[in-house]
Formats: sequence, structure tokens, C-alpha cells
Amino acid sequence: MGGSLAGLLAAHVLAGYADRVTVVERDRFPDGTRPRPGVSQGRHPHVLLEGGQVALESLLPGFLAELRAAGAPRVGLPSDMVQSQDGRWFRRLPATTHIYTGSRAQLEELVRRRVLANPVISAVEGTDAVGLLGDASRVRGVLLRDRSGDARGERRALEADLVVDASGGGTKAPQWLTAIGAEAPHEETIDTGLAYASRLYRGRSGVLDGDTCGYYVYPSRAQVHGGGALPLEDGTHLVIVSGLHDDEPSTDDDEFVAYAKKRLPHPLLHQWLDEAEPLSSAFGYRRTANIRRRYDLPGRHPAGFLATGDALCSFNPIYGQGMAVAAMSAVALRDALADPRRIPTTRRVQRALLAASRQAWDISAGADRKMPGAVGTAVAAGPADRIADWYLERVLERYPADPVVGPAFRSVLTLCTPVTALFAPPVLRAVLLRPAAPTPTEPPTAPEEPGR
Repeated sequence: MGGSLAGLLAAHVLAGYADRVTVVERDRFPDGTRPRPGVSQGRHPHVLLEGGQVALESLLPGFLAELRAAGAPRVGLPSDMVQSQDGRWFRRLPATTHIYTGSRAQLEELVRRRVLANPVISAVEGTDAVGLLGDASRVRGVLLRDRSGDARGERRALEADLVVDASGGGTKAPQWLTAIGAEAPHEETIDTGLAYASRLYRGRSGVLDGDTCGYYVYPSRAQVHGGGALPLEDGTHLVIVSGLHDDEPSTDDDEFVAYAKKRLPHPLLHQWLDEAEPLSSAFGYRRTANIRRRYDLPGRHPAGFLATGDALCSFNPIYGQGMAVAAMSAVALRDALADPRRIPTTRRVQRALLAASRQAWDISAGADRKMPGAVGTAVAAGPADRIADWYLERVLERYPADPVVGPAFRSVLTLCTPVTALFAPPVLRAVLLRPAAPTPTEPPTAPEEPGR
């Protein structure tokens, strides 16, 4: 259920084990790289973190070469961008990781083309899943409803040995499970009330040229407003601004620019906007809560049903983790099914899918629960969290300028290495024994030379 990245990549994996895999998608897949209506944040900035790149290349060999050939910008961090957080500018040291910042529609179209070329996989488009077939012991299929044509509103059953919910953060599966006598999963939530707005621009001159391809102010509890500009495959930039609660950015075009001027701590982005050419109206997004559905916990969870992607664990999009976790979850599904030592029971595979999203959850939820006004069932911190927070604060103080702490922290944030990388001896010494290195006093206009 769901033809987005999580659903397509799960279908790709399952095609190695099934006679037939059917992808049920409520939209009609667009021709080319137009955004799909069902991707509610599809017109906003997206990044593919390095952990997701590794996963996608493992699933679809040669994919990254296709992405580069399609023009997706490959941005080196921290060298290629002007970045700041808590009033500190990042040194533009040589890149230790890269992200892709092309449009979500472009990346999804490339994945869709590869996956649906498999004759085992078929797509049912313009169709809603409206319920589950089966009972509390086993799911045996889905109930579908056509959304267009002469059959609009007509319901039909699609039997299946396995149903995978990849329908996104707005999934109705918990209610459908209750309807067949099973148990809905416990939900963990953290919501900061963050909202953001985005607008497409073409630059004319200024800081986002030459050696600088993007700009970003990361929000934090001390500086709750964020924003920046990220490059797309056609040479344009998507500009985003964000705020909390009653101070949300407007989708009025003039107010969008004024918000960047008034709320961001430095005029850099506003100065660029004054010269850039707007190519679209501003559009907003407000569904940014972190939600994790605990299908792994004991309860009446039927066999034959799995959840993945945002239907299992959704993150505040401001951290850019969703696409990477979708790919990493498909790798976890593949590895769980291929493990010769264990029978791939529903519960065992579901636990593997949850584990694939755990680090991203720890990063996103861990940061958001410290934001002012955060609410939800998982906001409270325990003693272990407070100790970890103390250490992490020292990491964050050193992250923008330290040549040891910075690469280690970036590797964790981009889901390349586990959190334990922050406790390697060189990092520990830098965090506990060295003072924070000085950061630039003004936005650095060019990358630093290697070895400086």
C-alpha cells in the first residue's frame, strides 16, 4: 500500500521472493519528474543523506550514477555550503560527506522507473486502500476502492499472502487492524509545532554562486527560526523558512520574503532573495511531528502484515531523514528475508524494520523534545538522556569548527555510522579535554584550502 519510495523499494525486495507483487497507489504516477499530489511535502526541499545513498546503491546498483547523470546536485559538507547554528558559522573545511539536494520528484521517478521495469511487479494506480482482509491472527489482503472512471467508488478485494503498509504518516492501518479484531500499535509522539514554507527561485548573483551552492541556518532551542536555500537539478534553488507555533511563516509571497528578513539571525539569505527571481508562489507545510508506531511490542498483531517508511516511523522533515530511512528499511527487509539462520516471521521482520529507523528517530526526536513547547507521549527525558544531553551539548559546541568532532558528528547525522562513533577515543578527547575552536565571525564566502 503506497507507491512512494518506501513502497517501491519494499516491492523491489519482495519481488525476489514472490510470484507477484502489486503496488497500490492512490495517485496516478506522473510522466517525468512532476510532483505527485500524494507526496504532501513534495514541493519542499529534500536531501538524500549518505546512509540512504549507500542503501539505494545496494538495492539498485548504478543508481547514484543515474542520479548524477540526471543533474542532481551533489553537495559536499561542510565545504560547499554556508551554514550556521546557534549564532556560530561553520568552517568550510574539506568535505567529509556528501548529500544530494535534487527534487524529490526526480529521485522518485528514477526509482519508479527501475522498480516497475520488473515484470513481477505491477502497479494499481488511482486506487485507495480502504481496509484490511483477515482477522486478528492473520491479514489476508486489502480492500480497494477505485478513485476515477466508471468504477469510481466501487470496492473490491485483493487477496495477498503479505500486506506491507507504506502509505505514509497518514496511514489508516491502525484503525483497520482494530476493525478486524487485532490491536493498534502504541504510538510515540513528539511535536514541536514547527511549520515551514518554501518558494522556488533562480539566483542572479551573490553568495550562492561559484564555490557556494547553498545556505542553511539550523534551528535550535536557542534560535528556533531556520531557513536556507538548496540547489536543484535545473540550476534553481528551493528557499525554505521555518518557525514554531504562533510564529509560522506565511505563504503570502511578500510576507515570505519579509519573514526571512525579520526572523533569520543574519541578512545573508534576505540579501540574496532581493536579487533572485521568484519562480513560484510560496507553499507551506505543517505536519512535522515525530511519530513512531510500535508494532514490535507485544499485542494482538497479526501475521502477514508489515509497516515501513513513514507508516512505521515518521520524522520532523526538517532533518532530511525520510528518503534515507525508506531505503535503509528496504535493505533491512532484504537482509531479514535472506538471513539463513532465522525464519523470517512477521514480528522478527517488523523488528528489523524498526531497527533500521532507530538512529534517525534518536536524532530527530532527541533534538525536538528539547525545543520550547514540545508536546507528545515521548517528550519526557530520563536520567540517561540527561547525561547524553550534556555530552551532546559539548559536541554541538565543537561541531562547526573542530576537524575531529565535525566529521564524526556528520557521519552520525547522515546515518553512515552509529552513534558510538561519537565516543571513539579521538572524539572523546576533543569533546572532553579541548576547548571549542573559534568559528568564523562572518559567513565564510569560500571553502578552506585542504590542510589549513
